[in-house]
Formats: sequence, structure tokens, C-alpha cells
Amino acid sequence: MNNDRLNADDPEQDAQPTVSERPRRGIKSYVLRAGRMTAAQQRGLEEVWPRLGLHVEDGLQDLDALFGRQAPRVVEIGFGMGASLIEQAAAHPDTDFIGIEVHAPGVGKLLDEADKCGLTNLRVYRDDALEVLTRCLPEASLDGLQLFFPDPWPKKKHHKRRIVQPAFVELVRSRLKPGGTLHMATDWEAYAEVMAEIMAEAPGFSNTSTDGPYVPRPDFRPLTKFEHRGARLGHGVWDLIYRRCE
Repeated sequence: MNNDRLNADDPEQDAQPTVSERPRRGIKSYVLRAGRMTAAQQRGLEEVWPRLGLHVEDGLQDLDALFGRQAPRVVEIGFGMGASLIEQAAAHPDTDFIGIEVHAPGVGKLLDEADKCGLTNLRVYRDDALEVLTRCLPEASLDGLQLFFPDPWPKKKHHKRRIVQPAFVELVRSRLKPGGTLHMATDWEAYAEVMAEIMAEAPGFSNTSTDGPYVPRPDFRPLTKFEHRGARLGHGVWDLIYRRCE
């Protein structure tokens, strides 16, 4: 489950902005649902959140002060239950990660696991990703932004809810350092095609692929439980990685 994707089968989870404006509140790319909370998830929210949790109301962050060091910084939007983000943070202790997720069970689980693993290079927002990007993350502060398996909103009348829109891409560009990357992955080919079309028109980005719009799954992107399930059903997955070039 991502920041804007729901997975009702998992028992553990039940108007785009300009760079200078707050996101419009009328259209969201996700739907909040109540989910069952395990004891571990509740522990994460109650005991670990005060140490690793961040609030959009805190405003613009000084990331060096937040993490107590200078390091590469990567944001993941919609980390779901957090397994891949935990794996990345544990495998790359010299990189700082910020996860954004709106669903409480996933946030709680990630916090619980982060605490058990002793991770110090991870912080979490439980807020709208567009609000976080606009209000909390400085311009040219990120080395990477990850958007894995966002809700494709397949019905045409819902396409306006898709998070990948031209204004979102421009907002991401402004938060990436020159040379920073936007990495998207989806198992909906039609959405992948739309992503590629939007990125082809987006100023300030270059495609890292030299053979069409897509790249093979890089080793640094962990396989998610969702992706494993899709592979068993014969579903394809499309990765797109674009680099800020100006």
C-alpha cells in the first residue's frame, strides 16, 4: 500500500501545486480508510513516533540539523507497510531517508521495525506528500525521490487523482539537487506510458534510460510483497528513472 494506493487483501493494512503554492485540497491521490492496528504498530505510533516522526506543521526543515550530519537524502512517497524502505535504510547507513505515508498501520509498522533495527537514518511524515514537499523540504535538498506503485486510478473519471501530473513533477524537480533522480515504478502499463509522456515534456529532466523510456529494476530497489504477488500472476513492472539536469 502506497501513499495513494490501498491493498484491502493485506491484513496489516486495511489539483496539484505550483512550486510556490500549497497543494489544492479539493483533489487527493489517496483515500483514507480505517485499518486494524496490531500491538507492534500501536507501539510504533505511541513510543517511536516522538523520536522519528515529523509534522507538516513544523514547517521548513533544516535537514542537516534534523539528522545531525550532512549526507545524501532520499524521500519515498507512499512506503506502504515500510518493508522496502526499512531494507534500504539498513543497507545504506550513510544515506538519510524520509518516508511519507498517510495510513496509520503502515506508519506504525515502519516505526516499530526501525526501532527494532536501531535505525537512526530514517524519519517519517504521516501527512499528504504534496504538503510535505511544498512546506517542509527545502529546494535542491534531495538526492532522490522514490514513488513506487502509486494508485493508478484506472477509471478515466479518476485520472485527475493520479499523483503523477505535470505540476507534481515540477515540484519534485525543485526539491531535487541537480543530478538528483526521480524514480517511479508501476505495474500498470497504461500508467507507465502516461508517466513517460509527462516526463518527456517536463523541463529540467533527462531520462537515464538509453533504450526507450523504461529501465530494468535496479538492484537498490527492493522487491515488495506486492510486487512478488504481481509477478506470480504474470504482471509486468515498469521502472522509470529521470535525472534533474538543470
